[in-house]
Amino acid sequence: MPKNALGEGTYKAKNIIIATGARPRVLPGIEPDGDKIWTYFEALKPAEMPKSLVVMGSGAIGIEFASFYRSLGADVTVIELLPQILPVEDAEISGLARKRLEKRGIKFLTEAKVAKVEKTVSGIVAHVETKDGKTQQVASDKLISAVGVQCNIEGLGLETVGVKTERGAIVIDHYGKTNIDGIWAIGDVAGPPMLAHKAEHEAVITVERIAGLNVHGLDKTKVPGCTYCEPQVASVGLTEAKAKELGREIKVGRFPFVGNGKAIALGEPDGLVKTIFDAKTGELLGAHMVGAEVTELIQGFVVAMNLETTEEELIHTIFPHPTLSETMKESVLDAYGRALNI
Repeated sequence: MPKNALGEGTYKAKNIIIATGARPRVLPGIEPDGDKIWTYFEALKPAEMPKSLVVMGSGAIGIEFASFYRSLGADVTVIELLPQILPVEDAEISGLARKRLEKRGIKFLTEAKVAKVEKTVSGIVAHVETKDGKTQQVASDKLISAVGVQCNIEGLGLETVGVKTERGAIVIDHYGKTNIDGIWAIGDVAGPPMLAHKAEHEAVITVERIAGLNVHGLDKTKVPGCTYCEPQVASVGLTEAKAKELGREIKVGRFPFVGNGKAIALGEPDGLVKTIFDAKTGELLGAHMVGAEVTELIQGFVVAMNLETTEEELIHTIFPHPTLSETMKESVLDAYGRALNI
């Protein structure tokens, strides 16, 4: 029973759900101080607007803050260890996003790492090592460390009861169950994709499973990912590279926003919808988008994948005109050589 109104004490239950989330990952020697070196926590509520900014890491969080602060007028440099920004996205979509972001004035250093951060009176100096072994210095008012997150698994006694963890996350099945009866985990603490909508869906599945209902387990291949930058990026399922790596014979469709009347009318002609199908069965394996409002469009493909829709059903679906959603159908048509407006 709890000792007081604060809820301190010992509790017993037949089922326990762990939902302790995650926190920003910290690199040794580049620890955030809340002043000149930020995590996304400090970046959300700055005391003053920085004139210049270095963003370390180009995942969704890093790109979102780079885009946001550039919109407010900051001089932004993004440093990424890998060759591709937004590394989990389809390479073609990532490349188009980078061109648009560069056009807005954001500078990128890829295949580079921040070896050291020196604090100065006016800000910081990032010492950057590039792939060719050269070193350069980038000075700015602030640095945002966006190199991923770390699951909050410490201090829970998981090792005492034998809960299995892997790569710093609690291992669960499709229903949120750990290897120990009565112990469940949901959300970021249970590993990627670390997204709010995935965590919410996991919570529903787990609670319904505990209640004894017949529920569908979570299929992580059908969890949409969205990056809220300008341009927006959204995706679900396999990238083209991953589909080929898995040995799938595929058909790929592409449709540019410049061929869409609504996009032109909105002044947003720069964008692309890319769809990937199994060449033998017509199964929609993945959809990848960059451009205006694609975070609102992606759910159409998510629904289609959950319904096990093939290209045939999508081709015979009427999309309203004039809408951005027409780019989705045109991409499907293009995969089968039937695009109407190219």
